[in-house]
Amino acid sequence: MEVKEGNRMRNVKRLWGVIIAMAICILVLASLLISHAINQSEPRQSPEPEQQGEKKHTRVIAKIGNREITMDELELALARHYGPEQLSQMLDREVIRLEGNESGIQVESAEINRELKRMQQGYESEQQFYDSMQSQLGMSEQEIQEDVSNKLLLEKLATASIHITDTQVDTYIKTHADEFEQETEYNIQQIIVSTKEQATKVIAELAKGGNLGILARDRSIDDATNNTGGDLGWIEGDDPFVEAPILEAAKLLKVGEVSKPIPVLQGFAVVLLKSRRDKKNPDLVFIRESVRRELALQQAPPLKEFVAQLRGKWKVSVLDPTLR
Repeated sequence: MEVKEGNRMRNVKRLWGVIIAMAICILVLASLLISHAINQSEPRQSPEPEQQGEKKHTRVIAKIGNREITMDELELALARHYGPEQLSQMLDREVIRLEGNESGIQVESAEINRELKRMQQGYESEQQFYDSMQSQLGMSEQEIQEDVSNKLLLEKLATASIHITDTQVDTYIKTHADEFEQETEYNIQQIIVSTKEQATKVIAELAKGGNLGILARDRSIDDATNNTGGDLGWIEGDDPFVEAPILEAAKLLKVGEVSKPIPVLQGFAVVLLKSRRDKKNPDLVFIRESVRRELALQQAPPLKEFVAQLRGKWKVSVLDPTLR
C-alpha cells in the first residue's frame, strides 16, 4: 500500500511554502540588523563633533535622484511591516526549544529525513527539490532542515501525553482504505496537433513504423514538450499538469499502444504508452507511524493554542509596543 498524495501533498506544499517564506523574512531582517550592528561597531576615524540638532545619517544604500535612502530607513520599514510577525515566530521557536530541553523530548535525524522525503514527493529527485527551494525561495538545505526540525518538535510536544493504540491505527487504515491504495505511474509520449485530421495522419504514419519522437519535434504545437519529442516521463494518474483526457486515455492503453485522436485544449493529442509501473510500496512501519501521528494531533489542542500556553509558561513578554 502507498499513501495517496493528491490533495494532501498540495496542502503540505502550501503549508511549507508559508513556513519557508516566513523564515526567509526572519533571515533577511536578522542579516540586515547584524550587518548594521557590525558597521556601527567598526572603528572609524574621529568624526567632527555633530552640531546640536544635526541629524545623524547611517550608510546610504540607495539613491533616487537627489533622494538618499539609508540603512536606518530600511530597517525601520522592515520592522514596521514585518517586525511583529517575525519577532512572534522567533519567540515561538525559542519557547519550543526551551520546552523540548526541559522535557527531554528531541527530534532524531531519522525523523527529519523521513519528513523531508515526504516533502520531496512530487519532485523528480531530492536534488531538484533543494534546487527549487534555493532558486524560488532562497532557502538552503540546512535552513529547510531547521524548519522541519522545529515543526516536528512542536508536534511531539503537543502530543506527548496522548496515547494512540494499535487498534485505533488499524481502524483508521481500514476505514480510510482509499488513502492507502497503491498508485500506478505511466510513462507516456504525446504529440499535439491542431486538427483531428492531422492527428489521424500521425496515427497512420506511426502504424507504418514512424517515430513519435521525431513527429512530435517536427509537428507538435505544444511548446512545453515538442523539444523533448513529446516525452512526459513518469507521471501519476492524477497529475495536475497533464490534461485529464490524456491521462484517461493512457490508463486504457496497453504498453506500446497508440491512442485515437484525443480532444484537448490546443487541438487534438495522440498518446503512446511507453510503460507503466506500480509505485514502490513505502515502509508499512512508516505508514503506521504517520497515521498514529495524525490521530494524536487530532486529539491535541490546536498547535497555535499550545504555543500560546508555552509562551505563558516561559513568561514571554514583548517590551517594544510597536512589535506587539
